[in-house]
Amino acid sequence: MIRFENLSKSFWIRGHRKLVIDNLNLELPTGKSLGLLGRNGAGKSTLLQIIAGTLAPDTGRVVTDGTISWPVGFGGSFHRELTGAQNVRFVARVYGVDSDQLIAFVENFAEIGQHFNMPVRSYSAGMKARLIFGLSMGVKFDTYLIDEVTAVGDANFNRKSKAIFRERVKDASAIMVSHQMRQVKQFCDTGIVLNDGRLEYYEDLDEAIARHEAINLAA
Repeated sequence: MIRFENLSKSFWIRGHRKLVIDNLNLELPTGKSLGLLGRNGAGKSTLLQIIAGTLAPDTGRVVTDGTISWPVGFGGSFHRELTGAQNVRFVARVYGVDSDQLIAFVENFAEIGQHFNMPVRSYSAGMKARLIFGLSMGVKFDTYLIDEVTAVGDANFNRKSKAIFRERVKDASAIMVSHQMRQVKQFCDTGIVLNDGRLEYYEDLDEAIARHEAINLAA
């Protein structure tokens, strides 16, 4: 369960206050994979970061009775001077999981070879994406937050990534931000649309997509 209570967030842009989350009061259903839709700049990534706890709201709070991942696709938590293995070990300690098991899983899954034991600053964008996705799948959460993860690596790696994500969400919830409606339909059951700072929940995913497309046409 994830519940928003009087949640608001704004930013100052060129001397003007832009409200991106406007007094949200909504409870998201448990055990569902939700597509979080909205036009560019609507505040989707901001909302994911608030849910994850990496960004503080102006007012209100997020209440949950389960564990929530960091936004998959967001690599800001990596220390550039540490190796991939050292970063993974640090995360294992933070989340209270077995370090050796997590390191073995991520090293095998990411398929970046000797770079796993090299500083992250030496990684390409693709290597970092593989590492963060493997790390995210290596720690089991009640809710996974997915923020615009694009295809990384070859077709075999993409198939492997989709397969393990499907396996994880069998016993968990997910909130996915993506502009690719085909991807949303692959992984999501229901939809929420963020528009003018407010969330609209749709049990029918096709209705959510239709609402999203109508907003984009009107913009």
